Amino acid sequence: MHTKRASSFVLLLFFMALTTLPSVIWAEETQPPTDKAATVNGTVITQAELDDQMKIVIDRLRGSGRLPDVTQLDQIRSQVLENLIARELLYQESQKKGIKISQEAVNEQLISLKAQFPNEVEFNNALTRMNLTEASIKEKLERDLALKKLIEDEVAPKVTVSDSDIRAFYEGNPETFKQPERVKASHILIKVDPQADASQKAKAQKKIDLVQAKLQKGEDFGALAKEYSEGPTGPKGGDLGYFTRGQMVKPFEEAAFAMKPGEVSGMVETRFGYHLIKVTDKSAETTVPYEDVKERLGEFLKQKKIQEEINVYVKRLEEKSKIEKFVQ
Repeated sequence: MHTKRASSFVLLLFFMALTTLPSVIWAEETQPPTDKAATVNGTVITQAELDDQMKIVIDRLRGSGRLPDVTQLDQIRSQVLENLIARELLYQESQKKGIKISQEAVNEQLISLKAQFPNEVEFNNALTRMNLTEASIKEKLERDLALKKLIEDEVAPKVTVSDSDIRAFYEGNPETFKQPERVKASHILIKVDPQADASQKAKAQKKIDLVQAKLQKGEDFGALAKEYSEGPTGPKGGDLGYFTRGQMVKPFEEAAFAMKPGEVSGMVETRFGYHLIKVTDKSAETTVPYEDVKERLGEFLKQKKIQEEINVYVKRLEEKSKIEKFVQ
């Protein structure tokens, strides 16, 4: 069960929340200006802004292995524009209500943002890739903080989540709270390519046999992993931590889940090479107790309700605004 912190709910509008927002007035121009994607009460949302946000969304989708087709790209572009319009409406409303953000608050956010990068050079490289400057980032942060303040003042106070709401969700979604069977294991890997010739395989086999013989004499598995394992976990004594079914290659998984804690396998061959596996712990499928997830689940449900209220709030702002779209 994963939840968002209360301070992050505005981000739902900014980058991730491709939720359905109310429709807006379409421009009547048959040849739209190329520099305008939309106007909100006379304020222009430029094509460049839309393109920049599209790049962020597409890069994120690509990073997760999802490549949208042409039709999906059109739908995504339309929704990204809706979100830009919603942000502009909310920002304009924040200014009408006299919300001001101090430069100290903006600078604190900038410092937090920079801290996510290894160094200043990497931060500046990221800005360059996104066609941004530090000044433009500070402007965006100031606007974002104004929106956050608006939502904290005008939307969040209307949202409540009762214990009965939390309990009802927990009981109505049992699959969500199941913790699958898990194994905690360590391994020693001797690498050999599946296409290796007989002599290379024989050399790897000889090495794994040597390690196995040392184990049979009572030598420590972790120490042998540090000495012989050619995998990235070798320096940690081969520790793989806990894993569930589907996370390891099939032969490795089948061997590990068939063993009992304390057992060491014979040689297991995978596409990575030859393994010796030691299972150190094992837990059956369980359901996470209600009390263990109550707090996080309550926060999750609150954020969900806040998002719904944001959409309602934006709808009311749209009804009294002049919005034109120039992107078909």
